[in-house]
Amino acid sequence: MTGKPRHIGLAERRARLGLRQRLATSSRAAAPEEVADSLVALHGTDPATVYLAVGARLADARKTVAQVERALYEDLSLVRMHGMRHTVFVFPTRLAAVVHASTGLDIAAKARAALVKDMADGSGGRLTERWLDEVEASALAALARRGEATVNELTAEEPRLKEHFAYAAGKSYEGVHTVSSRLMRVLGVEGRVVRGRPLGSWTSSQFRWAVAPPHPPLPPAEARSELMGRWLTACGPATEADLKWWTGWKVTDVRRALAASGAVAVSLDDGVTAYVAAGDEGPVDGPDAPWAALLPALDPTPMSRPERDWFLAPSLRPALFDRSGNVGPTVWWDGRVVGGWAQRPGGEIVWRLLETGDVGREAREAIAAEAERLRAWVGDTRITPRFRTPLERELSAE
Repeated sequence: MTGKPRHIGLAERRARLGLRQRLATSSRAAAPEEVADSLVALHGTDPATVYLAVGARLADARKTVAQVERALYEDLSLVRMHGMRHTVFVFPTRLAAVVHASTGLDIAAKARAALVKDMADGSGGRLTERWLDEVEASALAALARRGEATVNELTAEEPRLKEHFAYAAGKSYEGVHTVSSRLMRVLGVEGRVVRGRPLGSWTSSQFRWAVAPPHPPLPPAEARSELMGRWLTACGPATEADLKWWTGWKVTDVRRALAASGAVAVSLDDGVTAYVAAGDEGPVDGPDAPWAALLPALDPTPMSRPERDWFLAPSLRPALFDRSGNVGPTVWWDGRVVGGWAQRPGGEIVWRLLETGDVGREAREAIAAEAERLRAWVGDTRITPRFRTPLERELSAE
């Protein structure tokens, strides 16, 4: 594309968000795999987020839990694994090798080196790299024999996993780490083990582990180009800063991936240059009708980029984010965040508008309908976000 970059205004950015993120009623999906394909990655640090993010985007949310569990644990069409920024996500399984090659390899090398160093420093040199190799081989053999196992089950077969070592001695965040917890995390980043079924319900954060099938090797630059194209299709237009933040890559890798993927430069309302996927630079019509959504804490849409002012007013941030920058449950109306929601101990879904503006009767009725839709499929399950935010705490306690 030559000449002056096409301008994409606020209305079109919000239209793209509603359609590409499967939030507009007309673009809702039929299955979890469609949601994951459209979003590229579902934030998985809080297990409940995966289900709630999918349910918000399904045309029929009544079978959300059964469909997501089928995709994760039976069909294996979705996989929970470490990805960008050392964070756990749920990806389409066919994208796992791309994520691993583009992002996981570098993170894995740093994570293993850090573990070896921390073990040696925190044990007075007693826990060595050779020792770790022996324990690791033993643990993986036990996991292969069992098929799936919890960390406690693995430590019963390989007691050396219970070893402890001091961490960050003398610092404000000093503590004691267990070899098992750190090693399983490293093996997960390396793509050698994968999380299986949780021990409890779909909201549980305790998982069984299994040996992962090996990722087919891909050239990292090729993988970064593919991931870039997919993410821009889902979330573009995005700035270079957005892309660096989401991927966790070096800025040089971001720029090379932009060039290799054929990304097209566009301009935004503030005059900043952004990018869309190759062939996606044309105008996008808005959804057929305004839409409402109740998105969970850590949902991939509000967590997709650091610059959020175009869909979330800065004045709302203190109520909706924790001190570490994790977003809580949000209420959306036609492309922007207008409030937050929570679940009370009795199961009721409650919400509050923080930005009224042009949020009139139609919006309030649509939001109330979404709250009822959420309550109906969540049923007796009680949801407490892993990272709690001021408004969520306030609403849930009322």
